[in-house]
This record gives sequence, structure tokens and C-alpha cells, in this order.
Amino acid sequence: MEAGRNTDRRVRFDFEVDFSNGGGIQGQDFRLDIEGEDIGEEELADYIVRDMRLLMVDEVRILGKQIIGEPHKRDTPARDGGRIIDLSHAVEDGMITYRGLPAPVICDYLSREESRSHYAEGTEFHIGNIEMVANTGTYVDAPFHRFADGRDLAELQLSSLADLDTLVVRHDTGRGRAVDRDAFEGLDVTDKAVLVNTGWDANWRTDAYFEGHPYLTAGAARFLADSGATLVGIDSLNIDDTDDGRRPVHTVLLGEEIPIVEHMRGLENLPDRGARFFAVPLRVRGLGTFPVRAFGLVGAR
Repeated sequence: MEAGRNTDRRVRFDFEVDFSNGGGIQGQDFRLDIEGEDIGEEELADYIVRDMRLLMVDEVRILGKQIIGEPHKRDTPARDGGRIIDLSHAVEDGMITYRGLPAPVICDYLSREESRSHYAEGTEFHIGNIEMVANTGTYVDAPFHRFADGRDLAELQLSSLADLDTLVVRHDTGRGRAVDRDAFEGLDVTDKAVLVNTGWDANWRTDAYFEGHPYLTAGAARFLADSGATLVGIDSLNIDDTDDGRRPVHTVLLGEEIPIVEHMRGLENLPDRGARFFAVPLRVRGLGTFPVRAFGLVGAR
């Protein structure tokens, strides 16, 4: 949602939306560019309804509005007039994605200073080195992650990872951690990337991220697989309940060759329908998981 192109002033706010047919959605810490020094709550509400393509809206409440001095950094214009929404966490030296797994180590292999002796005067290069486990940052799981005879990253079809019609399903964690099949029933998930927006990414890089995260149930996974979903993603620690060692969601989805994307971010910035989704890893043989630069394309093409 882009309220303008002034990169010096932005508005930060939370919102609540009630629907006339029941239910509602919430958003926290939204940040939008604005023109001028301020923007009214009614105008913000109009942007939310229009940009998220909401229907049957009863009331929109804007909470905790603040005007801040901050450059625009939410999305990138696409060449055809659409918008590119980044849905990935940055991989940083020392960060922990999943407790018990080592953090990435990012360092110089050849520093700029050291490189100068190899090139003409005034010419320098940097060659970096990264050591990390495959489950780092925002990543995709291929069937090989769960099954020894499943497709690995090199065998995944690009048609299951790129330019996918997208459905975003919103889950209010105040109603519980589990996202069951009733969240998807009545929705057309066939041939779509189904992305579950729980808002859990707000806890990224905090202790809270690792405790009590939202997840899909086995019934939800079975429904999505039987209904023909192409890819399933979530913005939390794990698509499964980590207290369940059977990992039924991974078992069902990867068993049906449906890739899984975990540790996403920014799904609140995508409309419920109409975006195109991309999450392509390196083509590595013998691996079932690898980080991706996940993003959504919204608007004109």
C-alpha cells in the first residue's frame, strides 16, 4: 500500500477490520509513504480496503498512528507498473533461524584490501565466504527433505516455485495456534501458492519467535493436497507443530510433491488474491532445503 512517493515522511499504525458477514483481520506496525506532513485516518482506511481488495467491510479502525521520518523501504516498483513485495528475511552473520541449528558465518574469503595486489591500481574486488546449514532464513523444503527417494532441489520443477497464482489466508493467533482445514474450505486453492499469514514474523530475531508458534494441522495439509495446491507457505517457525515429532504436515505435503516455504515475512502486504509468487532456490543436488528470495508481484504485468 503506497500512499505516495515522499521518502522523508511515513506513517506507522496498527489497524483492525470488521466484516459485515462476521470475522475480521488485524495488522500491526504498518508503514506507508505519505505526501506532506500528515494523513487522515479515513484516508488510511480507504487505502487498506482498496489495496487489500477487501469486500463486505463493516468498519476499519486505525490505531496508534504515528508520523515518522524514515525513507521508503517497503516494496520496489516493477517495470510494468506493478509492485514487488519482498517476503524474505535477510540472512545475517550470527542469526538463529531455528534453535539447535548453527547460525551462518559470513566473512571475507578475499577482502578488498587483499585483492588490490591482484589487479591494476584503483581496481579491487570482494569475494565473500558463507558457511550455513540449509535451513537458514526464509527457505523452501523439497520432498527430499522428508523422504530419501523424494525430489531434491535440483529436481524441483520451476512451475512449482515461480510465477504462481497466489491465495493469502489470514489467521488470527488470538483464536489459537492451529490453522485447521476450515480456514481453507470454500476457497479455490487449486494450482495456487497458498500462503498463511499469521503475523508471527513480527517476533523474528526474538525469543518469542521460538515459543508457541502457529502451525497447520494434518487435516489442513490433507485438504490442501487433495484440493490441488501447488505450494504452501507460512510466516512462522514451522508449518508443523514442533511438539509433534511425526511432522504430519511435512509428511503429507512433501509426500504429494508440494513444496513448503517457511519463515516468511510481510504477507500482510499482499492482497488476498491476485498476486504472483516466486520462491526459487539454487539448483543443488542432494539437498532438500535451501534459502530463497521469496517475493510477490502485485499489479500490472
